[in-house]
Amino acid sequence: MDITSTNTAPFRFGLLLVDGFALMSYSAVVEPLRAANLLAGAELYDIRQIPAAGEQSETSSGALIPATEPAGRQEDYHLLLVFAGGDPNQFQDRHIFAWLRRLDRRGVRLGGVSGGPVILANAGLMQGRRMTVHWEHAAMLKESHPELIVERSLYVMDRDRITVAGGIAPLDMMHALITEHHGPDFARQVSDWYMHTDIRPSGGPQRAGIAERYHITSPALIQSIEAMENHIADPLSLDQLTLFSGTGPRQLNRLFQEKLGCRTMGFYRSLRLEKARGLLTLTPLTITDVALATGFASSAHFASAFRDEYGTSPSAYRSGL
Repeated sequence: MDITSTNTAPFRFGLLLVDGFALMSYSAVVEPLRAANLLAGAELYDIRQIPAAGEQSETSSGALIPATEPAGRQEDYHLLLVFAGGDPNQFQDRHIFAWLRRLDRRGVRLGGVSGGPVILANAGLMQGRRMTVHWEHAAMLKESHPELIVERSLYVMDRDRITVAGGIAPLDMMHALITEHHGPDFARQVSDWYMHTDIRPSGGPQRAGIAERYHITSPALIQSIEAMENHIADPLSLDQLTLFSGTGPRQLNRLFQEKLGCRTMGFYRSLRLEKARGLLTLTPLTITDVALATGFASSAHFASAFRDEYGTSPSAYRSGL
Protein backbone atom coordinates (compact mmCIF):
# COMPACT_ATOMS: atom_id res chain seq x y z
CA MET A 1 0.00 0.00 0.00
CA ASP A 2 1.49 3.32 -1.02
CA ILE A 3 1.84 5.82 1.80
CA THR A 4 -0.09 8.37 -0.25
CA SER A 5 -2.96 5.96 -0.91
CA THR A 6 -6.47 7.10 -0.18
CA ASN A 7 -7.94 3.61 -0.61
CA THR A 8 -10.02 2.80 2.45
CA ALA A 9 -10.28 -0.96 1.78
CA PRO A 10 -8.59 -3.04 4.50
CA PHE A 11 -4.96 -3.98 3.98
CA ARG A 12 -4.97 -7.77 3.54
CA PHE A 13 -2.25 -9.13 5.82
CA GLY A 14 -1.49 -12.85 5.43
CA LEU A 15 0.40 -14.79 8.12
CA LEU A 16 1.80 -18.12 6.88
CA LEU A 17 2.44 -20.14 10.05
CA VAL A 18 4.91 -23.05 10.04
CA ASP A 19 4.56 -25.23 13.15
CA GLY A 20 7.12 -24.38 15.81
CA PHE A 21 7.08 -20.60 15.27
CA ALA A 22 7.52 -18.35 18.30
CA LEU A 23 4.37 -16.98 19.88
CA MET A 24 6.24 -13.81 20.90
CA SER A 25 7.12 -12.93 17.29
CA TYR A 26 3.60 -13.72 16.13
CA SER A 27 2.05 -11.53 18.85
CA ALA A 28 4.46 -8.69 18.06
CA VAL A 29 2.95 -8.57 14.56
CA VAL A 30 -0.70 -9.32 15.28
CA GLU A 31 -1.23 -7.12 18.32
CA PRO A 32 -0.20 -3.83 16.63
CA LEU A 33 -2.58 -4.68 13.78
CA ARG A 34 -5.39 -5.35 16.24
CA ALA A 35 -4.64 -2.12 18.10
CA ALA A 36 -4.58 -0.15 14.85
CA ASN A 37 -8.07 -1.41 14.01
CA LEU A 38 -9.29 -0.63 17.52
CA LEU A 39 -7.81 2.87 17.66
CA ALA A 40 -9.04 3.74 14.17
CA GLY A 41 -12.53 2.44 14.87
CA ALA A 42 -12.36 0.71 11.49
CA GLU A 43 -10.86 -2.38 9.90
CA LEU A 44 -7.59 -0.99 8.61
CA TYR A 45 -6.05 -4.47 8.56
CA ASP A 46 -7.70 -7.72 7.50
CA ILE A 47 -5.61 -10.37 9.32
CA ARG A 48 -5.59 -13.82 7.72
CA GLN A 49 -3.97 -16.72 9.59
CA ILE A 50 -2.73 -19.45 7.27
CA PRO A 51 -1.29 -22.70 8.67
CA ALA A 52 1.30 -24.24 6.38
CA ALA A 53 -0.60 -27.53 6.84
CA GLY A 54 -3.91 -28.51 8.37
CA GLU A 55 -6.57 -26.42 10.06
CA GLN A 56 -4.43 -24.95 12.84
CA SER A 57 -0.82 -24.15 13.65
CA GLU A 58 1.09 -24.92 16.83
CA THR A 59 3.58 -22.48 18.31
CA SER A 60 6.83 -23.52 19.97
CA SER A 61 5.07 -23.12 23.34
CA GLY A 62 2.15 -25.35 22.34
CA ALA A 63 -0.45 -22.64 21.70
CA LEU A 64 -2.79 -23.42 18.82
CA ILE A 65 -3.72 -20.81 16.20
CA PRO A 66 -6.82 -21.67 14.13
CA ALA A 67 -6.82 -21.12 10.39
CA THR A 68 -8.63 -18.25 8.74
CA GLU A 69 -8.04 -19.91 5.39
CA PRO A 70 -5.88 -22.70 3.95
CA ALA A 71 -2.48 -22.20 2.36
CA GLY A 72 -2.19 -22.12 -1.39
CA ARG A 73 -5.71 -20.98 -2.22
CA GLN A 74 -5.83 -17.20 -1.95
CA GLU A 75 -3.59 -14.75 -3.81
CA ASP A 76 -5.16 -11.39 -2.91
CA TYR A 77 -2.83 -10.33 -0.08
CA HIS A 78 -1.08 -6.99 0.08
CA LEU A 79 1.59 -8.55 2.30
CA LEU A 80 2.27 -12.11 3.38
CA LEU A 81 4.71 -12.89 6.21
CA VAL A 82 6.16 -16.36 6.78
CA PHE A 83 6.67 -17.32 10.45
CA ALA A 84 9.01 -20.20 11.33
CA GLY A 85 11.22 -21.34 14.18
CA GLY A 86 13.13 -24.48 15.11
CA ASP A 87 15.02 -25.65 12.03
CA PRO A 88 13.38 -23.86 9.09
CA ASN A 89 15.64 -25.74 6.64
CA GLN A 90 13.58 -28.83 7.39
CA PHE A 91 10.56 -27.20 5.77
CA GLN A 92 10.66 -28.28 2.14
CA ASP A 93 7.04 -28.16 1.01
CA ARG A 94 7.26 -27.72 -2.76
CA HIS A 95 3.57 -26.75 -2.97
CA ILE A 96 4.08 -23.89 -0.51
CA PHE A 97 7.24 -22.82 -2.35
CA ALA A 98 5.32 -22.76 -5.65
CA TRP A 99 2.50 -20.77 -4.04
CA LEU A 100 4.93 -18.20 -2.66
CA ARG A 101 6.47 -17.83 -6.10
CA ARG A 102 3.01 -17.30 -7.59
CA LEU A 103 2.31 -14.60 -5.02
CA ASP A 104 5.58 -12.94 -5.97
CA ARG A 105 4.62 -12.97 -9.66
CA ARG A 106 1.28 -11.36 -8.75
CA GLY A 107 3.11 -8.52 -7.02
CA VAL A 108 2.35 -9.51 -3.42
CA ARG A 109 4.90 -8.12 -0.98
CA LEU A 110 6.53 -11.04 0.86
CA GLY A 111 8.33 -11.26 4.17
CA GLY A 112 9.64 -13.57 6.82
CA VAL A 113 9.95 -13.48 10.60
CA SER A 114 12.61 -15.28 12.69
CA GLY A 115 13.25 -18.42 10.59
CA GLY A 116 10.74 -17.35 7.93
CA PRO A 117 13.39 -15.62 5.80
CA VAL A 118 15.14 -19.00 5.45
CA ILE A 119 11.98 -20.41 3.85
CA LEU A 120 11.79 -17.48 1.44
CA ALA A 121 15.44 -18.01 0.55
CA ASN A 122 14.89 -21.74 -0.02
CA ALA A 123 11.96 -20.86 -2.28
CA GLY A 124 14.33 -18.75 -4.38
CA LEU A 125 12.74 -15.45 -3.43
CA MET A 126 15.55 -13.46 -1.77
CA GLN A 127 18.09 -13.05 -4.59
CA GLY A 128 19.35 -9.51 -4.96
CA ARG A 129 17.54 -8.26 -1.84
CA ARG A 130 19.00 -7.21 1.46
CA MET A 131 17.66 -9.34 4.30
CA THR A 132 18.01 -10.34 7.92
CA VAL A 133 17.20 -13.46 9.93
CA HIS A 134 17.30 -14.58 13.56
CA TRP A 135 20.93 -14.85 14.64
CA GLU A 136 20.67 -18.60 15.31
CA HIS A 137 19.91 -19.21 11.61
CA ALA A 138 22.37 -16.69 10.13
CA ALA A 139 25.43 -18.94 9.80
CA MET A 140 23.43 -21.78 8.29
CA LEU A 141 21.74 -19.42 5.82
CA LYS A 142 25.06 -17.95 4.67
CA GLU A 143 26.51 -21.44 4.22
CA SER A 144 23.59 -22.69 2.14
CA HIS A 145 23.07 -19.41 0.23
CA PRO A 146 26.43 -17.56 0.11
CA GLU A 147 25.11 -15.25 -2.61
CA LEU A 148 22.52 -13.62 -0.34
CA ILE A 149 22.93 -10.21 1.32
CA VAL A 150 22.37 -11.10 5.00
CA GLU A 151 22.61 -8.21 7.48
CA ARG A 152 22.68 -8.33 11.26
CA SER A 153 19.70 -6.01 11.65
CA LEU A 154 16.42 -6.07 13.53
CA TYR A 155 14.52 -5.88 10.27
CA VAL A 156 15.12 -4.99 6.64
CA MET A 157 12.62 -3.50 4.21
CA ASP A 158 13.93 -3.88 0.67
CA ARG A 159 11.40 -3.07 -2.04
CA ASP A 160 8.93 -5.98 -2.11
CA ARG A 161 10.53 -7.90 0.76
CA ILE A 162 10.40 -7.48 4.55
CA THR A 163 12.54 -9.68 6.79
CA VAL A 164 12.56 -9.55 10.58
CA ALA A 165 14.97 -11.14 13.06
CA GLY A 166 12.20 -12.31 15.41
CA GLY A 167 11.74 -11.92 19.16
CA ILE A 168 10.33 -8.44 19.81
CA ALA A 169 11.90 -6.97 16.65
CA PRO A 170 8.52 -7.19 14.85
CA LEU A 171 7.24 -4.45 17.18
CA ASP A 172 9.78 -2.05 15.69
CA MET A 173 9.06 -3.26 12.17
CA MET A 174 5.31 -2.84 12.66
CA HIS A 175 5.84 0.72 13.86
CA ALA A 176 7.68 1.43 10.59
CA LEU A 177 5.04 -0.34 8.52
CA ILE A 178 2.09 1.43 10.16
CA THR A 179 3.97 4.71 9.75
CA GLU A 180 4.32 3.89 6.06
CA HIS A 181 0.58 3.26 5.78
CA HIS A 182 -0.98 5.82 8.12
CA GLY A 183 1.70 8.30 9.19
CA PRO A 184 3.92 8.71 12.27
CA ASP A 185 1.30 10.17 14.59
CA PHE A 186 -1.02 7.18 14.26
CA ALA A 187 1.90 4.73 14.45
CA ARG A 188 2.96 6.37 17.71
CA GLN A 189 -0.54 5.91 19.11
CA VAL A 190 -0.34 2.20 18.32
CA SER A 191 3.11 1.84 19.88
CA ASP A 192 2.06 3.81 22.96
CA TRP A 193 -0.87 1.41 23.37
CA TYR A 194 1.71 -1.28 24.20
CA MET A 195 4.05 1.09 26.08
CA HIS A 196 6.53 0.55 23.25
CA THR A 197 8.04 4.00 23.69
CA ASP A 198 11.64 3.29 22.62
CA ILE A 199 11.32 2.58 18.91
CA ARG A 200 14.51 1.04 17.55
CA PRO A 201 15.77 1.70 14.02
CA SER A 202 15.89 -1.16 11.53
CA GLY A 203 19.66 -1.48 11.85
CA GLY A 204 19.72 -1.87 15.64
CA PRO A 205 20.96 -3.11 17.97
CA GLN A 206 24.29 -3.43 16.15
CA ARG A 207 24.20 0.31 15.48
CA ALA A 208 23.69 3.27 17.75
CA GLY A 209 20.42 5.13 17.44
CA ILE A 210 19.92 7.78 14.78
CA ALA A 211 20.10 10.62 17.31
CA GLU A 212 23.47 9.40 18.61
CA ARG A 213 24.92 8.65 15.17
CA TYR A 214 24.12 12.06 13.72
CA HIS A 215 24.11 14.12 16.92
CA ILE A 216 20.60 15.41 16.33
CA THR A 217 17.54 15.82 18.51
CA SER A 218 14.93 17.03 16.02
CA PRO A 219 12.07 14.50 15.78
CA ALA A 220 11.46 15.55 12.17
CA LEU A 221 15.05 14.71 11.22
CA ILE A 222 15.09 11.45 13.17
CA GLN A 223 11.83 10.25 11.60
CA SER A 224 12.99 11.28 8.13
CA ILE A 225 16.29 9.44 8.42
CA GLU A 226 14.56 6.36 9.80
CA ALA A 227 12.24 6.40 6.77
CA MET A 228 15.25 6.74 4.47
CA GLU A 229 16.99 3.77 6.10
CA ASN A 230 13.84 1.70 5.63
CA HIS A 231 13.64 2.66 1.94
CA ILE A 232 17.15 2.24 0.53
CA ALA A 233 16.17 0.21 -2.55
CA ASP A 234 12.89 2.04 -3.20
CA PRO A 235 13.70 5.68 -2.42
CA LEU A 236 10.94 7.96 -1.23
CA SER A 237 10.32 11.37 -2.73
CA LEU A 238 10.75 14.59 -0.77
CA ASP A 239 6.97 14.92 -0.49
CA GLN A 240 6.72 11.37 0.91
CA LEU A 241 9.46 12.10 3.46
CA THR A 242 7.50 15.09 4.70
CA LEU A 243 4.65 12.72 5.61
CA PHE A 244 7.00 10.97 8.02
CA SER A 245 8.56 14.16 9.38
CA GLY A 246 5.35 16.16 9.80
CA THR A 247 6.95 19.18 8.11
CA GLY A 248 6.80 20.83 4.70
CA PRO A 249 9.53 20.38 2.05
CA ARG A 250 11.11 23.79 2.66
CA GLN A 251 11.23 23.33 6.42
CA LEU A 252 12.68 19.83 6.09
CA ASN A 253 15.38 21.04 3.71
CA ARG A 254 16.19 23.87 6.13
CA LEU A 255 16.55 21.42 9.03
CA PHE A 256 18.85 19.12 7.06
CA GLN A 257 20.95 22.08 5.91
CA GLU A 258 21.25 23.57 9.40
CA LYS A 259 21.92 20.34 11.32
CA LEU A 260 23.62 18.08 8.77
CA GLY A 261 25.09 20.48 6.22
CA CYS A 262 23.18 19.30 3.14
CA ARG A 263 19.72 19.25 1.66
CA THR A 264 17.33 16.38 2.33
CA MET A 265 17.69 14.45 -0.91
CA GLY A 266 21.46 14.98 -0.99
CA PHE A 267 21.69 13.35 2.44
CA TYR A 268 19.44 10.53 1.21
CA ARG A 269 21.64 9.89 -1.82
CA SER A 270 24.76 9.77 0.36
CA LEU A 271 23.03 7.29 2.65
CA ARG A 272 22.22 5.01 -0.28
CA LEU A 273 25.74 5.32 -1.68
CA GLU A 274 27.18 4.42 1.72
CA LYS A 275 25.08 1.24 1.66
CA ALA A 276 26.26 0.58 -1.91
CA ARG A 277 29.89 0.92 -0.87
CA GLY A 278 29.30 -1.67 1.84
CA LEU A 279 27.75 -4.06 -0.67
CA LEU A 280 30.70 -3.62 -3.02
CA THR A 281 33.04 -4.40 -0.13
CA LEU A 282 31.24 -7.31 1.50
CA THR A 283 29.30 -9.09 -1.26
CA PRO A 284 30.00 -10.56 -4.71
CA LEU A 285 26.97 -8.80 -6.23
CA THR A 286 27.41 -7.36 -9.71
CA ILE A 287 27.55 -3.60 -10.12
CA THR A 288 24.05 -3.70 -11.62
CA ASP A 289 22.69 -5.67 -8.66
CA VAL A 290 24.28 -3.24 -6.21
CA ALA A 291 22.71 -0.36 -8.13
CA LEU A 292 19.25 -1.93 -7.95
CA ALA A 293 19.66 -2.85 -4.26
CA THR A 294 20.36 0.80 -3.43
CA GLY A 295 17.63 2.39 -5.52
CA PHE A 296 19.42 3.47 -8.70
CA ALA A 297 17.57 2.98 -11.97
CA SER A 298 20.64 1.84 -13.91
CA SER A 299 24.29 0.93 -13.42
CA ALA A 300 25.27 4.05 -15.39
CA HIS A 301 23.30 6.34 -13.06
CA PHE A 302 24.77 4.54 -10.06
CA ALA A 303 28.34 4.79 -11.40
CA SER A 304 27.97 8.53 -12.00
CA ALA A 305 26.59 9.15 -8.49
CA PHE A 306 29.25 6.93 -6.90
CA ARG A 307 32.04 8.78 -8.73
CA ASP A 308 30.63 12.13 -7.61
CA GLU A 309 30.53 10.93 -3.99
CA TYR A 310 33.81 9.01 -3.73
CA GLY A 311 35.95 10.18 -6.65
CA THR A 312 36.20 6.77 -8.27
CA SER A 313 33.97 4.33 -10.12
CA PRO A 314 32.33 1.36 -8.38
CA SER A 315 34.42 -1.13 -10.35
CA ALA A 316 37.67 0.74 -9.59
CA TYR A 317 36.71 0.94 -5.91
CA ARG A 318 36.08 -2.81 -5.74
CA SER A 319 39.27 -3.72 -7.61
CA GLY A 320 41.28 -1.56 -5.21
CA LEU A 321 40.07 -3.40 -2.09
